[in-house]
Amino acid sequence: MKKRLLSLALGTVLAMGIATPAQASEEPALHPDVQYAIDAVPGGTVVDEHTVVWPDLGMELSVPSPDARAVGSCATGSYCAYAGANRGGTKLSWTSCTTVSTAALSTVGSIANARSSGTVQARNAAGTVLGSAGAGASVNVSGGTTNLRCLP
Repeated sequence: MKKRLLSLALGTVLAMGIATPAQASEEPALHPDVQYAIDAVPGGTVVDEHTVVWPDLGMELSVPSPDARAVGSCATGSYCAYAGANRGGTKLSWTSCTTVSTAALSTVGSIANARSSGTVQARNAAGTVLGSAGAGASVNVSGGTTNLRCLP
């Protein structure tokens, strides 16, 4: 009877999901900068392998993901048009690959492509390309932009 209870108890413990060394190794490894930060500054909370926060200090450390493609303030996965040169001023952003009217902006001074592929073009009413930004890039454009077109 005691052997049966011991086996039942052991089976229950295993069913509860006690981690084995093989299971523990399945967690993603922390980026070395995150590991350094949590070792150097006590009280940090790991959010994921690229981020650690210290709520009591109002501090956060984020290591960009290797897949991150943000271009300035143009978020990863977006296309952006700015009223000013060098990604300055009012920003218009969109994520679907389509032709977008720039009527929402009084002028377009620069465009950015924060996607991993493709190109975004600034064009005038006649369809002339005034500037093109490939993946992960931005470019200044001269006046007269009436629409923006992406090419996958």
